[in-house]
Amino acid sequence: MDFTDTPDEAAFRSRLRSWLAEHSSEFDIPDDPGARADAANAWHHTLYRAGYIGLSFPVEYGGHGLSPIYEAILNDELGRAGAPPIEGVGHLSNALRLFGSDRQRTELLPGLLSGAVRWCQGFSEPEAGSDLAGLTTKAEAADVDGRPVFRVNGRKIWTSFAAVADWCFLLCRTEPEAPKHAGISVLLVPMSSPGIEVAPIVNAARNREFAEVTFTDVVVDAANLLGERGQGWSIANQLLAYERGPSDINWISRLAVQLRALEDDVRTGRIVDSPSVRAKLGAAYTELRALEVKVARSLTERVNGALPGAEGSVDKVLMARADQAFGHTMMDLRGSTPLLAEGLEWDLYVWSRAAGIYGGTAQIQRNIVAQRVLGLPRK
Repeated sequence: MDFTDTPDEAAFRSRLRSWLAEHSSEFDIPDDPGARADAANAWHHTLYRAGYIGLSFPVEYGGHGLSPIYEAILNDELGRAGAPPIEGVGHLSNALRLFGSDRQRTELLPGLLSGAVRWCQGFSEPEAGSDLAGLTTKAEAADVDGRPVFRVNGRKIWTSFAAVADWCFLLCRTEPEAPKHAGISVLLVPMSSPGIEVAPIVNAARNREFAEVTFTDVVVDAANLLGERGQGWSIANQLLAYERGPSDINWISRLAVQLRALEDDVRTGRIVDSPSVRAKLGAAYTELRALEVKVARSLTERVNGALPGAEGSVDKVLMARADQAFGHTMMDLRGSTPLLAEGLEWDLYVWSRAAGIYGGTAQIQRNIVAQRVLGLPRK
């Protein structure tokens, strides 16, 4: 596929660059970890008001109905400009679009896209992280005052933004007698529901993004079931395929900017030049270029109308490798400065260490590629 901008795409890119230049004062990511989530949400509001959220989302559900190429251009230009990335709503919004009822789409999609209503994902559990299908959070069908409901009990961990979320996209077990992959459903749970307790977790990047969430006899309307009972595993797989997909193009441009900054420090003598330094920079560039080529292929498939699938796991593995390669290179070349300062550079490094875990561990991604892409046997 030819990725040279068409005249319309070039005009869009030009308008976007001008708009980003005008709003560059809003790019700063606060060093205060507690302020970062609110700053990210405020930036999301700004992008939404300017018409840059939901570019490839169907018009009938609140998007702009453009080609996925426009999403790629947006993410590319955000990274190039040093602007914060978009809050992770694309995977949730597409899950609601594909599997939600008309009522759920009408009531929930506008707030989700605009950022006015914030969401978290209740997926991992203390004993079900990599083996997500082993989750034990239960949702039992019940009746309250003649109203069909589910009564939820269980515990989730590493739930991003749970402390500020209004809703939770919850994976839970509704069919305890079914095989573990077949007994999972998705409930859309208001975080204001009685019986929900949120305990923030401070991560190595000094951020309170993660939380442990406990559900104790939480009553959820049966109308908040997404899709059908027992369909949760397929919904989660489709959601995760969107999460691991070509949106990673933002990582490419962001890492490219940071890598060029390191190269400039070598050229100007702020970092001593040597063959080993050049080898480290070259290795980081190679990982980044591999990710770029694979994402271009994924984007081509998306433009041609294909839903994201198992091949997104290749993108996820390459993204983690590129992110960690840059983090190692930055720390090696800058020495103790990021460690002593404990600022944003240090946060970028320690966050890169988690890239092989969040969104599905690297080992799980390789299993998905082996079994679902290459067709290899399980044993």
